[in-house]
Amino acid sequence: MAFIGKPGDRVRLRLAQEEVEGTVLESHEPGICLLKLGSGYNIGISADHILGGEVLGSAPVSQLPSVVRRSSGKPVIGMVITGGTIASVLDPKTGGVKPLASVEDFVQYYPALFQMVEVKVIRIPFKIASESMDSEHWKLIAQEVGNLVNDPAIQGVVVTHGTDFLHYTAAALSFMLRDLGKPVVLTYSQRSIDRPSSDAHLNLQCAARMVIDKAAGVFVVGHATESDDYCQALLGTKVRKLHSSRRDAFQPVNTVPVAKVWPDRVTYTGSFTPRHTKPCVVDAVCSDKIALVKFYPGQSPDILDYYALKYKGIIVEASGFGHLPVSESGNSWIPLLKKHIRAGFFVGCVTQTINGRVDPYVYSNGRELIDAGVVFLGDLLAETALVKLGWILGHYGWKKDLEKKMLENVAGEFSERLVC
Repeated sequence: MAFIGKPGDRVRLRLAQEEVEGTVLESHEPGICLLKLGSGYNIGISADHILGGEVLGSAPVSQLPSVVRRSSGKPVIGMVITGGTIASVLDPKTGGVKPLASVEDFVQYYPALFQMVEVKVIRIPFKIASESMDSEHWKLIAQEVGNLVNDPAIQGVVVTHGTDFLHYTAAALSFMLRDLGKPVVLTYSQRSIDRPSSDAHLNLQCAARMVIDKAAGVFVVGHATESDDYCQALLGTKVRKLHSSRRDAFQPVNTVPVAKVWPDRVTYTGSFTPRHTKPCVVDAVCSDKIALVKFYPGQSPDILDYYALKYKGIIVEASGFGHLPVSESGNSWIPLLKKHIRAGFFVGCVTQTINGRVDPYVYSNGRELIDAGVVFLGDLLAETALVKLGWILGHYGWKKDLEKKMLENVAGEFSERLVC
């Protein structure tokens, strides 16, 4: 049988017309050598095409540490791994992806990251798809991150996450990590690490670069374009996934990117909070008695009866400037809005357009809703508004100041001006 090495070996393989170097990965297909190249991409080579080779170095996966300690003077970061495509590989049996089984697997598949930085501690609080997360998972991530950023030896934290609901977690961490003086960067991949078109390598390296730079706060870092040229850092409260599969799916809303990020540098394009040494306070509370309701033409206001019975408040995605049917309509929402808001039920209003803000003073419709007690939330994103409402309601005694606190700019969630 032709030489193919064993998993963890760094090898040079001799083929018919060329030589290739890389690290041998575990292959689930008989007769195929899976090799990670220096570029970070993986290739599969049939054993029949390998004429020979040599081992250049060896680092068996079984001997890789689960906690990577500082040894080389590189910048030190922490990591929290929660699952998602970035922590998954192809399962040749099903054609889908499966989670990386261990920290050792993560180190094996992402060697370039560990050449850039030292990872002092890796936490894996859970490994689930982002659509299965709830506020309890946000709290757990916040606690893990808080412990790491308050370690003086750690410059910041990378959080790997599934893409579909990453922006909810980014918003939650933005509110739950108070006085944050270091970068906390959520990153992702749309395509698993073993695919040639994977965005995982660049995203993770750029996330690490942002973590060791000079800005403090919660950011999402990922591809800025479909090409593998650079990433962008986006504020955790002003970002949304705008495409189901593109590598540049995450884009800023009503603001500009905080920075352009390459594996070796950061160029700032927006305002940011500089690092500081004040301890981070983990304020991980959240009420689940909230809901996000999207208004559609003809929707009955009776839906308010249901939510007011079971919940403490809702965020309504209304039309453009924040309109709902009012007095001139036979389907007016005004009577039930007044009834439930007067009884202590909170109704916040955001726009269901991607960009722009609600404004109750453009048309009389908005003024009627204001009079009914609806709170217009400016350019707050719907997802961010929902998370913020849950976070505020999770605090004992805050409900009496709910409107005031919802309109307070806590984590950059409101833009001072709109970006056209």
